[in-house]
Amino acid sequence: MSTATDTLAAFTAGYDFPLDAFQVEACRHVEAGSGVLVAAPTGSGKTVVGEFAVFLALQRGTKCFYTTPIKALSNQKFHDLVERHGAGNVGLLTGDTTINGEAPVVVMTTEVLRNMIYANSRTLTGLGFVVMDEVHYLADRFRGAVWEEVIIGLAETVQVVSLSATVSNAEEFGAWLDEVRGDVRIVVSERRPVPLFQHVMAGRRLYDLFAAEAPTARAVPAGHAEVNPELLKLAKEESRGVRDDSRRLRGRRVRNEIARRNPRSSLVPRRDATIERLDAEALLPAIFFIFSRAGCDAAVGQLMHSGVRLTNAAERNELASIAAAHTAGLGAADLEALDFGSFLAALQNGIAAHHAGLLPAFKEAVEEAFGRGLVKVVFATETLALGINMPARSVVLERLVKFNGESHAPITPGEFTQLTGRAGRRGIDVEGHAVVLWQTNMDPRAVAGLASTRTYPLRSSFAPTYNMAVNLVGAVGRERARVLLEQSFAQYQSDRGVVGLARTIARNTERIEGFLAQAGCERGDFAQYARLRGDISALEAEAARSRRADRRAEALDVLLQLKPGDILRVPSGRHTGWAVVVDPGLAKGDPQPMVMTQERQLKRLSLVDFPTPPIVAGRMRVPKHFDPRQPASRRNLSAAFRSKLAELDLSAHRYQPSAADGEVADRIAELRRQVKAHPCHDCPDRENHARWAEQALRLERDNEGLQRQADRRTNTIAMRFDRICSVLESLGYLSEGGTEVTEAGRMLARIYAELDLVSAECLRAGVFDALNAPQLAAVLSTLVFEARGGERRRPPRMPDRASEQAQSALRAIWRQVGLTERDHRLERGPEPDIGFAEAVFGWASGRPLGDVLDDSGLTAGDFVRWARQVVDFAGQLAQAAGPGNVRTTCREVVERVRRGVVDAAPLED
Repeated sequence: MSTATDTLAAFTAGYDFPLDAFQVEACRHVEAGSGVLVAAPTGSGKTVVGEFAVFLALQRGTKCFYTTPIKALSNQKFHDLVERHGAGNVGLLTGDTTINGEAPVVVMTTEVLRNMIYANSRTLTGLGFVVMDEVHYLADRFRGAVWEEVIIGLAETVQVVSLSATVSNAEEFGAWLDEVRGDVRIVVSERRPVPLFQHVMAGRRLYDLFAAEAPTARAVPAGHAEVNPELLKLAKEESRGVRDDSRRLRGRRVRNEIARRNPRSSLVPRRDATIERLDAEALLPAIFFIFSRAGCDAAVGQLMHSGVRLTNAAERNELASIAAAHTAGLGAADLEALDFGSFLAALQNGIAAHHAGLLPAFKEAVEEAFGRGLVKVVFATETLALGINMPARSVVLERLVKFNGESHAPITPGEFTQLTGRAGRRGIDVEGHAVVLWQTNMDPRAVAGLASTRTYPLRSSFAPTYNMAVNLVGAVGRERARVLLEQSFAQYQSDRGVVGLARTIARNTERIEGFLAQAGCERGDFAQYARLRGDISALEAEAARSRRADRRAEALDVLLQLKPGDILRVPSGRHTGWAVVVDPGLAKGDPQPMVMTQERQLKRLSLVDFPTPPIVAGRMRVPKHFDPRQPASRRNLSAAFRSKLAELDLSAHRYQPSAADGEVADRIAELRRQVKAHPCHDCPDRENHARWAEQALRLERDNEGLQRQADRRTNTIAMRFDRICSVLESLGYLSEGGTEVTEAGRMLARIYAELDLVSAECLRAGVFDALNAPQLAAVLSTLVFEARGGERRRPPRMPDRASEQAQSALRAIWRQVGLTERDHRLERGPEPDIGFAEAVFGWASGRPLGDVLDDSGLTAGDFVRWARQVVDFAGQLAQAAGPGNVRTTCREVVERVRRGVVDAAPLED
């Protein structure tokens, strides 16, 4: 039997570099039979530990599954392992691609392994190791739960090797893994394999960010570093020349005037000048992060317009060959629609963009060309930082602010670390470089804070779903499922938070006792007296809130029943007075009536304009074809409105507020009587005592709130699971008592969409039965598509009458499911989105790519990604529906949509 040293030596003989200490430590833990969490910077060689697990599995005759978060990484790892161990020993499973699936080593996406566990697949037999690459993906809001499902669901005999980027709570994550899996060792390395130097580019000059060595350039990043004084001087000089309010100036002429008076504003570097400077300093290849797809494409155009060329003739020929190989499956018409000529011209100059809107085949070409050092600059969105391995010599950040889905916000130290972690190629570069471009009002100290702070905490995004519930109940029973869910990292983190709440409650309790001692009164129990007064205040406040809520509900009810021509009084606000309803505005759910006021103004109102219910005083006729844009139409309606008002008795139509609830009023009166009768009521020092007592009562209320928080955090995952099971039981997916999965539940178990329950209900209701393939593709798209802000050219619609009727039925089911969820205190699922329906209908009907992209306004990459989502979803429904028309039509959807660009580069997603 080999010793640990012999086995490790045999493994390392396959590498042309010695292993680092953290790699050796982690490999020895794996060989000793332990699970391991390896947290180390990007590019440090964490995957060596995963490859050692593969080596051990082949040596011992067991299986190893190597999981990755995205298809592109799976494809890359598959080719790496085939090259090392041979095609016969390595397989690939990515949902729509199967290569040698029963091999001893199989690379797969994490979702594939999760589905195997739920299905109790025979492929799991003999499984000894699972490598979870990029395990920090479990923080992902949309897909992170899958990692926890796998970690919790794998057999105890399986060794799990978890590979993570540097996270600041690795010990917490490792402790959870150890609790759930047993015998998991934590190996953390903060040592960058290539030192990272930090710079700021201002004008055409590259400044060091730090006065001395950057913290990230040290063997182990640590300690405080002073900011380069030259940068502080630049910032000070700039602030003298720019008015404090210049950042709020909107007009171009005003901004130009500021720039003319303040030549230092030319410190903001141009993109082409930045690349030329990096080229002159031998700092290419570079990844240039711009937090906007349009910005990335515009930057490529700017460099091309400036005549920047970063390649020689031999490289240009090689780049043309790479592009041709990756687009070989696309026809001439598709390439023309995709503006392939412009893409190729930029690529041959060594310039490219990389973002989710780019066609997958183009992205593959960029990745290969950049990996081979032929493309010298890639303009990328931040998604590249979490994607395929594309290290560079330098990383450039144009701005330190990005849109987070709701607003523009500064990037976090963790995000800065992730983005700049790409700089420095192990075995190629002696050092890496991160460059931040100067922006007006930049604070160099803030940049230094980002560059030297090592905080990237891992936060669980786990939450049970309907599909997860039926799969778990079917696999292990309801009680065992509940226990398993309580083992999630989300619950683990939540329970640790409860400890902090308990400490705060204890501190508050001590302070309460001290305040009550100060409030002591010789005439009686002052705490009791203060509570009576507090009860009165609380009841009065509750009664006022209740009256406001009643008024709002009444107002909503009136607005929902409005019709054109109704004359009503707007009770308050800028539009107070009488108005006539032109359009009830009920199309979007919440009523937003358009009215004409007595001043002939047309206004769109909402519920906030009606703090009290409006009174409908009468009705008048509004012409059927009234056009609010025509002055004559408005004049005629206004004249008729004034005439009608003159006929009505408006004095009688006033809102009469309801009195307080009788029972509440009686209770308040009784409490007032008790207050007056209390012995402390006549104490001459009453108000002084009351101040102390009120502080105590305020802390008591705080403690009650903290206790509710603690109660909510304890068993939160299990409580949500119980509510989900109650919904499933009420709809017939679980048996009475929720202990068995029904036939409908087994169907739901095959649907892995966010709107899984709505999809299953549509199948049961026959919503899809009469649709042909293009119509079904359109309707299915509404269950998976999610529009990006501002990407629509015109209001979306369903492509024909049949799909419109099916969509109406689907929305009715979504609303009904939402009501059931509300009754069980669950949040409603996202609203179906019809924004992709026409595009996928046209594509499934055989329309050319150019026409589909022109009509939809989608980028090629977005179109392909959503089309593949529809294909994947149709495949799930084909399995779930069972034999019959729907299964046949779903398979036809798959065949019709999976063509041309959608079928090209299937592993790039």
